[in-house]
Amino acid sequence: MTKYDVIVVGGGAAGLSGALALVRSRRSVLVVDDGTPRNAPAEGVHNYLTRDGVPPAELYALGRDEVIGYGGEFVTGTVTRAQRSADAFTVELADGTAYQGRRLLVTTGLVDVLPDVAGLAERWGKDVLHCPYCHGWEVRDQAIGVLATSSMALHQVQLFRQLSDDVTLFLHTAPEPTEEQWEELAARGISVVQGKVEQVEVENDRLTGLRLEGGTVVPRQALAIQTTLRARSDFLADLGLETTVLEVNGILIGTVVPVDGTGATKVPGVFAAGNLTDPKAQVMPSAAAGLMAAGGLNMNLITEEIELAVAGRSS
Repeated sequence: MTKYDVIVVGGGAAGLSGALALVRSRRSVLVVDDGTPRNAPAEGVHNYLTRDGVPPAELYALGRDEVIGYGGEFVTGTVTRAQRSADAFTVELADGTAYQGRRLLVTTGLVDVLPDVAGLAERWGKDVLHCPYCHGWEVRDQAIGVLATSSMALHQVQLFRQLSDDVTLFLHTAPEPTEEQWEELAARGISVVQGKVEQVEVENDRLTGLRLEGGTVVPRQALAIQTTLRARSDFLADLGLETTVLEVNGILIGTVVPVDGTGATKVPGVFAAGNLTDPKAQVMPSAAAGLMAAGGLNMNLITEEIELAVAGRSS
């Protein structure tokens, strides 16, 4: 079995950026990717300098070509298990194939767990969105709804109010706003609808409104939601690498894989970057994190190689 210097698990922005830096440092690199990036439903990537609006698939194809140009290799598949031996990591894919690497760079990202509202999942990435910086411009001046599942929606709704004069907060399952928050909503002209949302209404492949329990439909053209973020890291369990729970002001945001400033995890030889470690990172900072983790990983390999060279010289 060929032993690579590095196996990169995940071929999104972080993984490709890390792989590019590593192959340019003359490391043998294999990238394993299952072709399901988090932003696959989006029409375009935004806030990525010189590439604003590029479709995700096109951006990643450009990245793969660059890595291949320096000798990097790719395989399509899903890693289901990772194990460690004395001098290598072995990753097993769902189809039974296996590959070995001296180090792992894990950039598998996360999964957005959506609120349980009928019809919502089918509109995800179209007119149901979550990030005002990623896709807010595309729904500017529209009738925007914000579905509240926690008090975080009070922050989110103010961000979307920057993009449209017609913004409505649907309290749904969130707690009642404080007196101060009610005042802030009123001051900015944000409407508030109480009651649970039952269904997303769609006509001619466009979101047209939200149906409340009881049957009332509130017309809307776009809907912002909060998702729970789940790290895609189950295959790391045999290495003893566990996720930690991320909370903000007592509100569950999701799970992440903790790393230090170099991208190293608590498991020696395993590095991680991107949304797997930082859920708030957009595509550009994810790419930057992949580059930084690649630098840390490369230095980790060099340190080992220095030790082996010194030991060989002394023997």
